[in-house]
Amino acid sequence: MINMFEEFEIHLMVDEKPSIYFNDFINKQDICGKYPYILLRCLLNTPQSPEHHPEGNVWNHTMLVLDNAAKVKNLSENPRAFMWSALLHDLGKVTTTKVRKEKITSYDHDKVGAELSREFLETLTGDIQLIKLVATLVRWHMQILFVAKDLPFGDVKQMSQEISIKEIALLSQCDRLGRGEMSEDKIKEEKENVKAFIRKCEEVLSFSKVSI
Repeated sequence: MINMFEEFEIHLMVDEKPSIYFNDFINKQDICGKYPYILLRCLLNTPQSPEHHPEGNVWNHTMLVLDNAAKVKNLSENPRAFMWSALLHDLGKVTTTKVRKEKITSYDHDKVGAELSREFLETLTGDIQLIKLVATLVRWHMQILFVAKDLPFGDVKQMSQEISIKEIALLSQCDRLGRGEMSEDKIKEEKENVKAFIRKCEEVLSFSKVSI
């Protein structure tokens, strides 16, 4: 008999559009009302900034990210961890989303989400390596924004010690493209931003080595 972890993983790894399965799953109240699945169901009621996320709530965004991830998972260094992180990357938004000065924000959702993704997976599997990698991907998935805007939250050196820069870039690309209707020019712009992120990270790390 297939358990829920195996069922999830089959759809994450095989489906062309995993969102079809997960959108059906999230409406099954008998199981989604229980832990840890309630962590996913709560995304349905977590709003996002209409300006940056015209697709609506965090669940809608997650499904778009998931389908984008399915298209490029073959480029990942670890497709299993990559797809799980796409599903769980914004769990932290549930408790961090606030309205500040009439704007919806979710500060530190990457850090909170890393712990929640760890707890989610620990309930379903004993695969320690998978759990660690997924939590790490979730922890650093916002760095593309922080690094690009030279925000103090950016930490290229620490990130590079824990995870591949290109792996974060691939997840970030899926995240950035999971935003409702996007023009071809906007998609091209986001992909160029990802390339710029990689270059900037490489420059930081190169300068760091020279300084030493």
